[in-house]
Amino acid sequence: MLESDPAPLDTGPNRLDAVNRELAEAYPELSPQLKLAAGYVLEHPVEIAFQSIRKSAAAAEVTASTLVRLAKRLGFDSYEQFREVFQSAVQAGPVELSGRASQLRTLASQTDDQVFLDVGDAAFDNIGRLFTADNQARVRDAARLLLQAGRIAVVGFRDTFACAYHFAYVGRIAMPNIQLIRGQEGGLLTELAPYGEGDVVVVFGFEPYCAETMRALEITRAAGVSAIVITDTLRSPLVPGATITFPVANATPHFFPSILSAITLVETLLAECVAFGPDDLVDNVASFESRMRAMGAYVESG
Repeated sequence: MLESDPAPLDTGPNRLDAVNRELAEAYPELSPQLKLAAGYVLEHPVEIAFQSIRKSAAAAEVTASTLVRLAKRLGFDSYEQFREVFQSAVQAGPVELSGRASQLRTLASQTDDQVFLDVGDAAFDNIGRLFTADNQARVRDAARLLLQAGRIAVVGFRDTFACAYHFAYVGRIAMPNIQLIRGQEGGLLTELAPYGEGDVVVVFGFEPYCAETMRALEITRAAGVSAIVITDTLRSPLVPGATITFPVANATPHFFPSILSAITLVETLLAECVAFGPDDLVDNVASFESRMRAMGAYVESG
């Protein structure tokens, strides 16, 4: 959007997505200071929504006037108008799972194959959105953080438990310092108590966001644990304070959010760790396989 364009008046999640896309497209042409501001805006939408302009500017390491210039670059008359887009999106109502279930029945009544085709289309689109240039760099940074960690906690409850379990089970084969946090019978605090500075927590959460997941993040942040957050949008309440955030697409006609992109990201992260980590990781995988075969865990084909 050019500076001469009229200021956008619509707000909400769709408008914020458009602002993020415009920022990403304009980023290569921005000045160094505007790049700092744009990077902070993209990664900290909740803070932009509720912090003062001076506090956001300080966090972004720019001046308040730089944030004003960025807002005007996107066609807003003022920074306040720009911030209203973020406030409206963050305050948007929760996803209603019952509504998704009704839509699924509607699709089924249209044609015998529509549900099958729409789920497939959504799956391909979600995966396509994952493998982008910015995510490539982010995956490398996340792998580096994981490889440097003393201990790695993995958190994902309810709909994202499968993601957390997959990360912990597969990852632990190569990196024994990975631990799945289950939080059963009120044991969340006890399980997370050993973690502190130098450790990492990998957190999964999609809307509707789990109270237990938020609690786990609060506990680990207070202890100085670095967080890798895998969520559905930069507007997620899991994002503030995260060291690295992966917003992954989870659109689907199914009545629950798709975990396909998150599972694929898990496999990508762990592959990156083994590829660029020490030789011990490969040795750990080989040792695990030998033990499993020796114990008769596998059945040979044929």
